[in-house]
Amino acid sequence: MRSQTLYEARWILAVLVLLGIASCFISLWLLLPVLLLLVYTIWFFRDPERVAPADPDAVLAAADGTVADIVEIEEPEVLHARQKRVGIFLSVFDVHTNRAPVEGKIIYRKAHAGLCLDARHLDCATKNRAMTWAFQNDRGTFIVRQLTGMIARRIVGWSNVGDSLRKGERFGMIRFGSRTEVYLPLDAVVLVKVGDRVTGGASVIARLSKK
Repeated sequence: MRSQTLYEARWILAVLVLLGIASCFISLWLLLPVLLLLVYTIWFFRDPERVAPADPDAVLAAADGTVADIVEIEEPEVLHARQKRVGIFLSVFDVHTNRAPVEGKIIYRKAHAGLCLDARHLDCATKNRAMTWAFQNDRGTFIVRQLTGMIARRIVGWSNVGDSLRKGERFGMIRFGSRTEVYLPLDAVVLVKVGDRVTGGASVIARLSKK
């Protein structure tokens, strides 16, 4: 269990511990659901170590989850150019740490206010609360967007503009069910399809064209 990730659960855990103590004075039957919620919370904030593939052309999944869509779309915030977008849906059972899909320097980070529609909703990519990141290296600039879902209400950023990250290194997390998007150049070859399960920081979702 990684302390930085578990720290994000501190208030939830504190409330559950207090509820557990109160349940002992009211009814031991009330203690059971509180203990189950406590165990689930600790499990949800798990953050396993991952080994990123050494392939320099590989682009990794930025999150654990299921590939929800793969589209060509205009990236409107940083690049203002047409890109391939791979959207990953994270259920409440997935690890919610986000990892850099490529190595590079963070040149952009911006949070956006918005709604908390279900992360599978067609409008969530444009209307939900989000945080946009841009990673730059000698292969180009790569955009990652973290989006809240109906249950997720908080996006956490652990890295800042100017930081240089290794491929697969953690840069933040989203609390509970959500969506993470990775934008790729049009000549990148996408290696996943809708419905595939991917592992953040380990699964190769695309391969860049040779330099």
